[in-house]
Amino acid sequence: MLCTSGVAWTDGGQRHWRRDRPAPARAPVWDRDALRDPHGQPDKAARVEAMFDAIAPTYELVNTLGSLGRDAAWRRRAVAAAGAGAGEIVLDICCGTGDMLRALAQATPPPALLVGVDFAGQMLARANFAAVRVPVHVIRADALRLPLADDTVDAVTCAFGVRNFADVPRGLAEMHRVTRPGGRVVILEFALPEHPVWRVFHRLYVGRFLPLLAAMVNRDRIGAYRYLARSIRMFEPARELARRLEAAGFRQVTWRTMNFGGVVLYRGVKPPTDAG
Repeated sequence: MLCTSGVAWTDGGQRHWRRDRPAPARAPVWDRDALRDPHGQPDKAARVEAMFDAIAPTYELVNTLGSLGRDAAWRRRAVAAAGAGAGEIVLDICCGTGDMLRALAQATPPPALLVGVDFAGQMLARANFAAVRVPVHVIRADALRLPLADDTVDAVTCAFGVRNFADVPRGLAEMHRVTRPGGRVVILEFALPEHPVWRVFHRLYVGRFLPLLAAMVNRDRIGAYRYLARSIRMFEPARELARRLEAAGFRQVTWRTMNFGGVVLYRGVKPPTDAG
């Protein structure tokens, strides 16, 4: 996967972007063979990057339509769980077009600094922070190789990105590494509902309706929303991801379901002294 190759920052409402390397070669689409085991593909990282670059122009619109507008409420709950106060630094991993960063900026009081990381250049290029009154630094970088020193941020958030990691334990370990002792990690992620009735509805909605919606809105030809359904279905259950957070070194790990079990909000704390 990729290391830092560009940075964007805000200055007086203007957004600047510096690109330090050429765009990567387009990865294969999510075809039927790849979707049999989306999390086991050796080139998963390249596929995910190409996928998000392809859907970047309509990413937020499809999210809003597909969630019936509920995605904003999920992010607000994540912001509340992060509990970032005045003077604190918050890192948002897989920040994409910046929707979570904008939500974090609306906290009362707002953090002192927001940092976003994503490796999809086209997503970052469409991030808009013109109305944000908090300093924002956006870095094109790999979530598995964060370009931050140890113990540098007060809170880490990640909205619907962990499932896309090529190596989940390594990604969680990076979150732990850059979080200061006493800091928090907050993750939003999709899941299969446990109740059998809601699970059937979820599979129909995510597996059938969303790909059709995406096809109408952005003419998805890379299989992004087929990947969404399959990656959720084959991702580990909430209890397992909570266990992985504990294995990464976080404590006081909690998780709560929303959207009839289709969305999970996780929270953990890095111990004040990293003694486990």
